[in-house]
Amino acid sequence: VQLVESGGGLVQPGGSLRLSCAASGFTFSIYVMRWYRQAPGKERELVATIRSGGGITNYADSVKGRFTISRDNAKNTVYLQMNSLKPEDTAMYYCNGVWGNYDYWGQGTQVTVSS
Repeated sequence: VQLVESGGGLVQPGGSLRLSCAASGFTFSIYVMRWYRQAPGKERELVATIRSGGGITNYADSVKGRFTISRDNAKNTVYLQMNSLKPEDTAMYYCNGVWGNYDYWGQGTQVTVSS
């Protein structure tokens, strides 16, 4: 089982990034997929959720209207499009997949928003 995030980096305030999380080793299409983030010295925060069919999504208030979660079940990949980035979005971003008692995590990708 693997979840591999990519797409992080350094971006200026107001910029955009698109994170990807490639899944393998499990039936991706039936899993609820989530993006979390954790900034230094802070607790891990749930950023966005997408249900297995992709039709239902939820967002933290702090990112609503700026971030969009999506999935491509044919490619076993979940995405996080991040627009209008702010310095407070700086964090390690983690991909998570859950189905019943099965709970998988990626290794994270760093996002830094700074001028």
